[in-house]
Amino acid sequence: MPPNLVWFRQDLRLEDNEALLAAVECGAPVIPVFINTLAHDGQWAPGAASRWWLHHSLAALDKRLRQRGSRLVLRRGPAADTLIRLVRETGASAVIVNRHIEPDDAQTDAELATRLQRLGTQWLSFQSNLLFDPDAVRTRQGRAFTVFTPFWRACLSQDEPPAPRPAPARIPKPRQWPTSLPLNELEPLPEIDWAGGLRTAWTPGEAGAQRLLTEFADRRWRSYDRDRERPDLPGTSRLSPHLHWGEIGPRQIWHALHARAARSRAADARDNAAAYLRQLGWREFAHGLLHHFPQTTDKPMREAFARFPWRKDTAALRTWQQGQTGYPLVDAGMRELWRTGWMHNRVRMIAASFLTKHLLIPWQQGAAWFWDTLVDADLANNTLGWQWVAGCGADAAPYFRIFNPASQGETNDPNGNYVRRWVPELAELPAKWIHRPWKADAATLAAAGVKLGHTYPRPIVDHALARERALAAYQTIRKRNAPS
Repeated sequence: MPPNLVWFRQDLRLEDNEALLAAVECGAPVIPVFINTLAHDGQWAPGAASRWWLHHSLAALDKRLRQRGSRLVLRRGPAADTLIRLVRETGASAVIVNRHIEPDDAQTDAELATRLQRLGTQWLSFQSNLLFDPDAVRTRQGRAFTVFTPFWRACLSQDEPPAPRPAPARIPKPRQWPTSLPLNELEPLPEIDWAGGLRTAWTPGEAGAQRLLTEFADRRWRSYDRDRERPDLPGTSRLSPHLHWGEIGPRQIWHALHARAARSRAADARDNAAAYLRQLGWREFAHGLLHHFPQTTDKPMREAFARFPWRKDTAALRTWQQGQTGYPLVDAGMRELWRTGWMHNRVRMIAASFLTKHLLIPWQQGAAWFWDTLVDADLANNTLGWQWVAGCGADAAPYFRIFNPASQGETNDPNGNYVRRWVPELAELPAKWIHRPWKADAATLAAAGVKLGHTYPRPIVDHALARERALAAYQTIRKRNAPS
Protein backbone atom coordinates (compact mmCIF):
# COMPACT_ATOMS: atom_id res chain seq x y z
CA MET A 1 0.00 0.00 0.00
CA PRO A 2 1.50 3.42 -0.95
CA PRO A 3 2.18 5.78 1.97
CA ASN A 4 0.56 9.09 2.81
CA LEU A 5 2.66 12.18 3.50
CA VAL A 6 1.67 14.31 6.49
CA TRP A 7 3.17 17.76 6.05
CA PHE A 8 3.81 19.41 9.41
CA ARG A 9 4.07 23.20 9.50
CA GLN A 10 2.79 25.20 12.48
CA ASP A 11 1.02 22.15 13.92
CA LEU A 12 3.90 20.44 15.70
CA ARG A 13 1.82 18.12 17.88
CA LEU A 14 0.28 14.66 17.86
CA GLU A 15 -2.84 15.36 19.93
CA ASP A 16 -5.83 16.88 18.17
CA ASN A 17 -3.95 16.97 14.87
CA GLU A 18 -6.63 16.32 12.25
CA ALA A 19 -4.17 15.77 9.39
CA LEU A 20 -2.16 13.16 11.30
CA LEU A 21 -5.24 11.39 12.62
CA ALA A 22 -6.79 11.25 9.14
CA ALA A 23 -3.60 9.72 7.75
CA VAL A 24 -3.44 7.07 10.48
CA GLU A 25 -7.11 6.19 10.08
CA CYS A 26 -6.57 5.49 6.37
CA GLY A 27 -4.51 2.47 7.40
CA ALA A 28 -1.72 3.26 4.95
CA PRO A 29 1.87 3.88 6.02
CA VAL A 30 2.48 7.46 7.17
CA ILE A 31 5.53 9.60 6.42
CA PRO A 32 5.62 12.75 8.61
CA VAL A 33 7.64 15.51 6.96
CA PHE A 34 8.77 19.02 7.82
CA ILE A 35 10.28 21.34 5.21
CA ASN A 36 12.58 24.21 6.08
CA THR A 37 11.65 26.95 3.61
CA LEU A 38 13.66 29.67 5.36
CA ALA A 39 15.73 30.64 2.32
CA HIS A 40 12.54 31.08 0.28
CA ASP A 41 10.25 32.79 2.80
CA GLY A 42 11.27 36.35 1.98
CA GLN A 43 10.33 39.15 4.36
CA TRP A 44 8.43 36.91 6.77
CA ALA A 45 10.96 34.16 7.23
CA PRO A 46 11.00 33.17 10.94
CA GLY A 47 13.10 35.48 13.08
CA ALA A 48 16.03 34.45 15.26
CA ALA A 49 13.96 33.67 18.37
CA SER A 50 11.43 31.69 16.33
CA ARG A 51 14.18 29.66 14.71
CA TRP A 52 15.60 28.78 18.13
CA TRP A 53 12.15 27.61 19.20
CA LEU A 54 11.59 25.68 16.00
CA HIS A 55 14.84 23.74 16.39
CA HIS A 56 13.83 22.43 19.81
CA SER A 57 10.20 21.90 18.85
CA LEU A 58 11.17 19.71 15.90
CA ALA A 59 13.43 17.66 18.17
CA ALA A 60 10.54 17.17 20.61
CA LEU A 61 8.14 16.21 17.81
CA ASP A 62 10.54 13.65 16.38
CA LYS A 63 10.95 12.10 19.84
CA ARG A 64 7.18 11.73 20.26
CA LEU A 65 6.83 10.25 16.80
CA ARG A 66 9.56 7.69 17.50
CA GLN A 67 7.72 6.63 20.66
CA ARG A 68 4.89 5.61 18.33
CA GLY A 69 7.02 3.75 15.79
CA SER A 70 7.49 6.65 13.41
CA ARG A 71 9.93 9.51 12.79
CA LEU A 72 10.12 12.98 11.26
CA VAL A 73 11.60 13.40 7.78
CA LEU A 74 13.37 16.75 7.42
CA ARG A 75 13.90 18.46 4.08
CA ARG A 76 14.90 21.92 2.88
CA GLY A 77 13.81 23.98 -0.14
CA PRO A 78 10.77 25.60 -1.75
CA ALA A 79 7.75 23.87 -0.22
CA ALA A 80 5.88 22.91 -3.39
CA ASP A 81 8.92 21.63 -5.30
CA THR A 82 10.26 19.74 -2.28
CA LEU A 83 6.95 18.00 -1.62
CA ILE A 84 6.50 17.05 -5.28
CA ARG A 85 9.98 15.47 -5.25
CA LEU A 86 9.12 13.58 -2.06
CA VAL A 87 5.86 12.32 -3.59
CA ARG A 88 7.78 10.99 -6.57
CA GLU A 89 10.43 9.37 -4.35
CA THR A 90 7.93 7.59 -2.13
CA GLY A 91 5.00 6.99 -4.48
CA ALA A 92 2.74 8.67 -1.92
CA SER A 93 -0.96 8.51 -2.73
CA ALA A 94 -1.89 11.60 -0.70
CA VAL A 95 -0.44 14.71 0.93
CA ILE A 96 -2.38 15.57 4.07
CA VAL A 97 -2.09 18.94 5.83
CA ASN A 98 -3.72 21.25 8.32
CA ARG A 99 -4.85 24.45 6.65
CA HIS A 100 -2.86 27.64 7.15
CA ILE A 101 -4.26 31.02 6.25
CA GLU A 102 -1.08 33.09 6.01
CA PRO A 103 -0.89 34.58 2.50
CA ASP A 104 2.20 32.69 1.31
CA ASP A 105 0.93 29.40 2.74
CA ALA A 106 -2.46 29.81 1.08
CA GLN A 107 -0.79 30.47 -2.27
CA THR A 108 1.53 27.47 -1.87
CA ASP A 109 -1.39 25.21 -0.93
CA ALA A 110 -3.37 26.22 -4.02
CA GLU A 111 -0.34 25.58 -6.24
CA LEU A 112 0.33 22.21 -4.62
CA ALA A 113 -3.25 21.03 -4.94
CA THR A 114 -3.11 21.71 -8.69
CA ARG A 115 0.26 20.06 -9.23
CA LEU A 116 -0.62 17.00 -7.17
CA GLN A 117 -3.84 16.53 -9.10
CA ARG A 118 -1.79 16.26 -12.28
CA LEU A 119 0.25 13.50 -10.63
CA GLY A 120 -2.86 11.66 -9.51
CA THR A 121 -2.03 12.36 -5.86
CA GLN A 122 -4.69 13.49 -3.42
CA TRP A 123 -4.47 16.77 -1.52
CA LEU A 124 -6.36 16.66 1.78
CA SER A 125 -6.63 19.74 3.98
CA PHE A 126 -8.13 19.96 7.48
CA GLN A 127 -9.02 22.77 9.88
CA SER A 128 -7.06 22.07 13.05
CA ASN A 129 -5.37 25.31 14.01
CA LEU A 130 -8.35 27.62 14.55
CA LEU A 131 -11.60 27.28 16.46
CA PHE A 132 -13.72 28.56 13.59
CA ASP A 133 -13.38 28.64 9.82
CA PRO A 134 -12.62 32.28 8.86
CA ASP A 135 -14.63 31.87 5.65
CA ALA A 136 -17.70 30.84 7.65
CA VAL A 137 -17.68 33.80 10.08
CA ARG A 138 -19.09 36.74 8.13
CA THR A 139 -21.49 39.64 8.53
CA ARG A 140 -25.10 39.34 7.38
CA GLN A 141 -23.99 41.05 4.17
CA GLY A 142 -21.38 38.32 3.61
CA ARG A 143 -18.40 40.54 4.34
CA ALA A 144 -15.48 39.94 6.68
CA PHE A 145 -15.82 41.39 10.16
CA THR A 146 -13.51 44.30 10.94
CA VAL A 147 -14.75 44.93 14.50
CA PHE A 148 -13.98 42.38 17.18
CA THR A 149 -17.10 42.35 19.37
CA PRO A 150 -19.61 41.45 16.65
CA PHE A 151 -17.06 39.01 15.19
CA TRP A 152 -16.74 37.16 18.50
CA ARG A 153 -20.49 37.22 19.02
CA ALA A 154 -20.91 35.58 15.60
CA CYS A 155 -18.31 32.95 16.51
CA LEU A 156 -20.07 32.10 19.76
CA SER A 157 -23.36 31.69 17.91
CA GLN A 158 -21.87 28.82 15.90
CA ASP A 159 -21.64 25.22 17.04
CA GLU A 160 -19.11 24.69 19.81
CA PRO A 161 -15.69 23.57 18.52
CA PRO A 162 -15.47 19.75 18.57
CA ALA A 163 -13.70 18.08 21.45
CA PRO A 164 -9.97 17.47 20.91
CA ARG A 165 -8.92 13.98 19.90
CA PRO A 166 -6.07 12.01 21.51
CA ALA A 167 -2.80 11.25 19.78
CA PRO A 168 -2.63 7.95 17.90
CA ALA A 169 -1.10 5.11 19.91
CA ARG A 170 0.84 3.81 16.90
CA ILE A 171 1.68 5.32 13.53
CA PRO A 172 2.16 2.85 10.66
CA LYS A 173 5.58 3.26 9.09
CA PRO A 174 6.66 2.79 5.46
CA ARG A 175 8.77 -0.13 4.29
CA GLN A 176 11.59 2.26 3.52
CA TRP A 177 12.13 5.74 4.92
CA PRO A 178 13.15 8.51 2.53
CA THR A 179 16.39 10.34 3.29
CA SER A 180 16.26 13.07 5.92
CA LEU A 181 18.54 15.94 6.82
CA PRO A 182 20.00 15.97 10.34
CA LEU A 183 18.25 18.53 12.53
CA ASN A 184 21.47 20.50 13.17
CA GLU A 185 21.88 20.90 9.42
CA LEU A 186 18.24 21.76 8.81
CA GLU A 187 17.87 24.35 11.58
CA PRO A 188 21.27 25.01 13.19
CA LEU A 189 21.47 26.75 16.53
CA PRO A 190 23.58 29.95 16.67
CA GLU A 191 27.28 29.45 17.31
CA ILE A 192 27.16 32.14 20.00
CA ASP A 193 24.78 31.12 22.78
CA TRP A 194 22.70 34.31 22.81
CA ALA A 195 19.61 32.23 23.58
CA GLY A 196 20.50 31.35 27.18
CA GLY A 197 17.60 33.40 28.52
CA LEU A 198 15.19 31.68 26.15
CA ARG A 199 16.39 28.27 27.25
CA THR A 200 15.86 29.20 30.92
CA ALA A 201 12.36 30.57 30.29
CA TRP A 202 10.86 28.00 27.92
CA THR A 203 10.45 24.30 27.13
CA PRO A 204 9.46 24.07 23.45
CA GLY A 205 7.39 21.08 22.38
CA GLU A 206 4.04 19.45 22.99
CA ALA A 207 4.91 18.24 26.48
CA GLY A 208 5.92 21.74 27.58
CA ALA A 209 2.66 23.12 26.20
CA GLN A 210 0.61 20.52 28.06
CA ARG A 211 2.38 21.32 31.33
CA LEU A 212 1.62 25.02 30.98
CA LEU A 213 -2.01 24.35 30.11
CA THR A 214 -2.41 22.03 33.09
CA GLU A 215 -0.79 24.54 35.44
CA PHE A 216 -2.97 27.37 34.14
CA ALA A 217 -6.20 25.37 34.01
CA ASP A 218 -5.68 23.88 37.47
CA ARG A 219 -4.93 27.16 39.24
CA ARG A 220 -4.27 30.48 37.59
CA TRP A 221 -7.35 30.76 35.39
CA ARG A 222 -9.46 31.43 38.50
CA SER A 223 -7.88 34.87 38.88
CA TYR A 224 -7.21 35.51 35.20
CA ASP A 225 -9.64 38.39 34.72
CA ARG A 226 -8.18 40.15 37.78
CA ASP A 227 -4.47 39.51 37.20
CA ARG A 228 -4.05 39.43 33.42
CA GLU A 229 -3.02 43.11 33.17
CA ARG A 230 -0.32 42.77 35.85
CA PRO A 231 3.14 42.03 34.40
CA ASP A 232 4.47 41.67 37.95
CA LEU A 233 2.22 38.64 38.58
CA PRO A 234 2.09 35.20 36.92
CA GLY A 235 -1.45 35.96 35.75
CA THR A 236 -1.34 34.73 32.15
CA SER A 237 -1.01 31.29 30.59
CA ARG A 238 2.16 32.00 28.51
CA LEU A 239 0.81 29.56 25.94
CA SER A 240 1.21 31.94 23.00
CA PRO A 241 4.43 30.46 21.51
CA HIS A 242 3.07 26.94 21.89
CA LEU A 243 -0.12 28.02 20.13
CA HIS A 244 1.83 29.71 17.34
CA TRP A 245 3.83 26.57 16.59
CA GLY A 246 0.79 24.37 17.03
CA GLU A 247 2.29 22.39 19.90
CA ILE A 248 -1.14 22.77 21.41
CA GLY A 249 -4.39 23.43 19.59
CA PRO A 250 -7.00 26.05 20.46
CA ARG A 251 -9.66 23.36 20.88
CA GLN A 252 -7.59 21.75 23.63
CA ILE A 253 -7.50 25.05 25.51
CA TRP A 254 -11.16 25.79 24.86
CA HIS A 255 -12.38 22.49 26.25
CA ALA A 256 -9.93 22.44 29.18
CA LEU A 257 -11.23 25.83 30.38
CA HIS A 258 -14.86 24.92 29.78
CA ALA A 259 -14.43 21.72 31.77
CA ARG A 260 -12.81 23.55 34.71
CA ALA A 261 -15.53 26.22 34.72
CA ALA A 262 -18.28 23.59 34.63
CA ARG A 263 -16.82 21.78 37.65
CA SER A 264 -16.21 24.92 39.69
CA ARG A 265 -18.82 26.26 42.10
CA ALA A 266 -17.20 29.70 42.22
CA ALA A 267 -19.53 32.44 41.03
CA ASP A 268 -16.84 34.06 38.88
CA ALA A 269 -15.62 30.82 37.29
CA ARG A 270 -17.51 31.31 34.05
CA ASP A 271 -16.42 34.96 33.88
CA ASN A 272 -12.74 34.04 34.18
CA ALA A 273 -13.05 31.27 31.60
CA ALA A 274 -14.91 33.61 29.25
CA ALA A 275 -12.26 36.32 29.71
CA TYR A 276 -9.49 33.93 28.71
CA LEU A 277 -11.40 32.40 25.82
CA ARG A 278 -12.03 35.93 24.57
CA GLN A 279 -8.25 36.20 24.11
CA LEU A 280 -8.45 33.12 21.90
CA GLY A 281 -11.16 35.06 20.10
CA TRP A 282 -8.70 37.88 19.38
CA ARG A 283 -6.38 35.28 17.88
CA GLU A 284 -9.23 34.05 15.67
CA PHE A 285 -10.01 37.65 14.71
CA ALA A 286 -6.38 38.33 13.80
CA HIS A 287 -6.15 35.25 11.59
CA GLY A 288 -9.44 36.07 9.93
CA LEU A 289 -8.26 39.59 9.14
CA LEU A 290 -5.01 38.33 7.65
CA HIS A 291 -6.95 35.81 5.57
CA HIS A 292 -9.29 38.45 4.17
CA PHE A 293 -6.83 41.38 4.04
CA PRO A 294 -3.39 39.86 3.29
CA GLN A 295 -1.88 43.23 2.32
CA THR A 296 -2.04 44.41 5.94
CA THR A 297 1.24 42.73 6.90
CA ASP A 298 3.00 45.90 5.77
CA LYS A 299 0.26 48.28 4.61
CA PRO A 300 -2.22 50.04 6.88
CA MET A 301 -5.80 48.82 6.64
CA ARG A 302 -6.96 52.43 6.88
CA GLU A 303 -5.67 53.92 3.64
CA ALA A 304 -5.35 57.42 5.09
CA PHE A 305 -2.43 56.23 7.19
CA ALA A 306 -0.36 55.69 4.06
CA ARG A 307 0.17 59.47 4.24
CA PHE A 308 0.87 59.66 7.96
CA PRO A 309 3.91 61.87 8.75
CA TRP A 310 6.09 59.21 10.34
CA ARG A 311 9.62 60.16 11.41
CA LYS A 312 12.85 58.49 10.43
CA ASP A 313 14.92 58.31 13.62
CA THR A 314 17.37 55.43 13.65
CA ALA A 315 18.91 56.48 16.97
CA ALA A 316 15.53 56.61 18.75
CA LEU A 317 14.53 53.24 17.27
CA ARG A 318 17.74 51.70 18.57
CA THR A 319 17.22 53.26 22.01
CA TRP A 320 13.73 51.71 22.14
CA GLN A 321 15.04 48.31 21.02
CA GLN A 322 17.69 48.34 23.74
CA GLY A 323 15.31 49.36 26.54
CA GLN A 324 17.03 52.68 27.19
CA THR A 325 14.15 55.15 26.68
CA GLY A 326 14.14 56.48 30.25
CA TYR A 327 10.59 55.19 30.80
CA PRO A 328 11.01 52.22 33.17
CA LEU A 329 7.96 50.17 32.12
CA VAL A 330 8.83 50.46 28.43
CA ASP A 331 12.46 49.59 29.13
CA ALA A 332 11.52 46.64 31.33
CA GLY A 333 9.37 45.20 28.57
CA MET A 334 11.99 45.62 25.88
CA ARG A 335 14.64 43.99 28.06
CA GLU A 336 12.32 41.12 28.99
CA LEU A 337 11.76 40.62 25.26
CA TRP A 338 15.48 40.49 24.51
CA ARG A 339 16.24 38.12 27.38
CA THR A 340 13.27 35.72 27.13
CA GLY A 341 11.73 36.20 23.68
CA TRP A 342 8.42 37.22 25.24
CA MET A 343 6.71 40.27 26.69
CA HIS A 344 3.55 40.62 28.74
CA ASN A 345 0.66 41.72 26.50
CA ARG A 346 -0.15 44.90 28.43
CA VAL A 347 3.49 45.94 28.22
CA ARG A 348 3.55 45.12 24.50
CA MET A 349 0.77 47.64 23.96
CA ILE A 350 2.56 50.30 26.00
CA ALA A 351 5.92 49.71 24.30
CA ALA A 352 4.28 49.74 20.87
CA SER A 353 2.34 52.90 21.67
CA PHE A 354 5.55 54.58 22.82
CA LEU A 355 7.29 53.80 19.54
CA THR A 356 4.45 54.85 17.27
CA LYS A 357 3.01 57.78 19.21
CA HIS A 358 5.76 59.17 21.45
CA LEU A 359 8.47 58.70 18.81
CA LEU A 360 6.30 58.69 15.63
CA ILE A 361 8.35 55.81 14.24
CA PRO A 362 6.46 53.66 11.69
CA TRP A 363 4.63 50.69 13.15
CA GLN A 364 6.21 48.45 10.50
CA GLN A 365 9.63 48.95 12.12
CA GLY A 366 8.29 47.90 15.50
CA ALA A 367 6.51 44.92 13.96
CA ALA A 368 9.77 43.84 12.31
CA TRP A 369 11.63 43.98 15.65
CA PHE A 370 8.97 41.94 17.41
CA TRP A 371 8.99 39.48 14.51
CA ASP A 372 12.71 38.86 14.99
CA THR A 373 12.77 38.72 18.79
CA LEU A 374 9.49 37.09 19.91
CA VAL A 375 9.29 33.34 20.35
CA ASP A 376 5.54 33.70 19.69
CA ALA A 377 6.05 35.88 16.60
CA ASP A 378 2.81 35.24 14.74
CA LEU A 379 2.15 37.09 11.51
CA ALA A 380 -1.58 37.55 12.14
CA ASN A 381 -1.29 38.56 15.80
CA ASN A 382 1.73 40.78 15.21
CA THR A 383 0.00 42.59 12.36
CA LEU A 384 -3.25 43.12 14.25
CA GLY A 385 -1.48 44.27 17.42
CA TRP A 386 0.72 46.86 15.78
CA GLN A 387 -2.00 48.26 13.54
CA TRP A 388 -4.37 48.38 16.52
CA VAL A 389 -1.93 50.42 18.59
CA ALA A 390 -0.97 52.70 15.71
CA GLY A 391 -4.65 53.39 15.04
CA CYS A 392 -4.50 52.32 11.39
CA GLY A 393 -6.03 48.84 11.50
CA ALA A 394 -9.31 47.06 12.05
CA ASP A 395 -11.07 47.86 15.32
CA ALA A 396 -8.08 50.08 16.09
CA ALA A 397 -7.49 52.06 19.25
CA PRO A 398 -8.65 55.67 18.82
CA TYR A 399 -5.90 57.88 17.46
CA PHE A 400 -6.05 60.04 20.59
CA ARG A 401 -5.38 57.11 22.95
CA ILE A 402 -1.74 57.64 23.88
CA PHE A 403 -0.60 55.59 26.81
CA ASN A 404 1.29 57.44 29.54
CA PRO A 405 4.04 54.90 30.38
CA ALA A 406 4.48 56.20 33.93
CA SER A 407 0.76 56.09 34.75
CA GLN A 408 0.45 52.66 33.16
CA GLY A 409 3.32 51.45 35.31
CA GLU A 410 1.74 52.77 38.50
CA THR A 411 -1.55 51.07 37.61
CA ASN A 412 -0.29 47.72 36.37
CA ASP A 413 3.01 47.35 38.29
CA PRO A 414 2.03 49.19 41.48
CA ASN A 415 4.93 47.98 43.62
CA GLY A 416 7.45 48.23 40.81
CA ASN A 417 8.43 44.56 41.01
CA TYR A 418 8.33 44.04 37.25
CA VAL A 419 10.59 47.04 36.69
CA ARG A 420 12.93 45.95 39.51
CA ARG A 421 13.39 42.57 37.82
CA TRP A 422 14.20 43.82 34.33
CA VAL A 423 15.70 47.24 35.10
CA PRO A 424 17.86 46.34 38.11
CA GLU A 425 19.60 49.71 38.16
CA LEU A 426 16.33 51.11 39.56
CA ALA A 427 15.72 48.26 42.01
CA GLU A 428 16.38 50.34 45.15
CA LEU A 429 14.01 53.17 44.27
CA PRO A 430 10.83 53.44 46.34
CA ALA A 431 7.64 52.37 44.56
CA LYS A 432 6.51 56.01 44.54
CA TRP A 433 9.29 56.96 42.13
CA ILE A 434 10.21 53.78 40.29
CA HIS A 435 8.01 54.60 37.31
CA ARG A 436 9.02 58.30 37.35
CA PRO A 437 12.67 58.39 38.45
CA TRP A 438 13.13 61.82 36.84
CA LYS A 439 10.66 63.21 39.39
CA ALA A 440 12.54 61.88 42.43
CA ASP A 441 14.64 64.29 44.47
CA ALA A 442 18.42 64.08 44.47
CA ALA A 443 18.61 62.48 47.92
CA THR A 444 16.21 59.68 46.97
CA LEU A 445 18.10 58.99 43.77
CA ALA A 446 21.44 58.98 45.56
CA ALA A 447 20.17 56.60 48.25
CA ALA A 448 19.02 54.20 45.50
CA GLY A 449 22.34 54.46 43.65
CA VAL A 450 20.66 56.07 40.62
CA LYS A 451 22.41 58.78 38.65
CA LEU A 452 20.15 59.90 35.83
CA GLY A 453 21.97 60.18 32.55
CA HIS A 454 24.66 57.78 33.80
CA THR A 455 23.32 54.67 35.53
CA TYR A 456 19.87 55.11 33.93
CA PRO A 457 18.87 57.43 31.07
CA ARG A 458 16.66 60.44 31.33
CA PRO A 459 13.45 60.22 29.23
CA ILE A 460 14.32 60.59 25.57
CA VAL A 461 11.11 62.55 25.04
CA ASP A 462 8.74 64.44 27.34
CA HIS A 463 5.37 62.68 27.54
CA ALA A 464 3.25 65.84 27.35
CA LEU A 465 5.15 67.26 24.40
CA ALA A 466 5.18 63.90 22.62
CA ARG A 467 1.44 63.59 23.11
CA GLU A 468 0.81 67.00 21.56
CA ARG A 469 3.11 66.19 18.64
CA ALA A 470 1.33 62.87 18.03
CA LEU A 471 -2.11 64.46 18.14
CA ALA A 472 -0.97 67.11 15.67
CA ALA A 473 0.36 64.42 13.35
CA TYR A 474 -2.91 62.51 13.50
CA GLN A 475 -4.83 65.69 12.79
CA THR A 476 -2.91 66.17 9.52
CA ILE A 477 -4.37 63.01 8.00
CA ARG A 478 -7.82 63.78 9.39
CA LYS A 479 -7.74 67.15 7.63
CA ARG A 480 -6.51 65.62 4.39
CA ASN A 481 -9.45 63.24 4.43
CA ALA A 482 -12.08 65.74 5.49
CA PRO A 483 -14.78 66.44 2.90
CA SER A 484 -14.10 69.64 0.94
